[in-house]
Amino acid sequence: MAAKKPENMTFEETLKELDTIVTGLENGDLPLDTALKQFERGISLARQGQKTLTDAEQRVEILLAQDDNAPLEPFEDTRDE
Repeated sequence: MAAKKPENMTFEETLKELDTIVTGLENGDLPLDTALKQFERGISLARQGQKTLTDAEQRVEILLAQDDNAPLEPFEDTRDE
């Protein structure tokens, strides 16, 4: 099965795969070629994860900048309706 492109993965999927890669690399049991491919994949996942976090931070900053004095309203999750 082909691996998903990092940009098509959720943040949680990215972290889980990155954790698996780090564990495999730390064990030191991988052949050099495989380790290099895993390292390359890990770098791609880490970059995508950082981009996701940066995007989320920017969204929060935009929302907070819109009106600091606005009253807070209860959050209603309308997904899955």
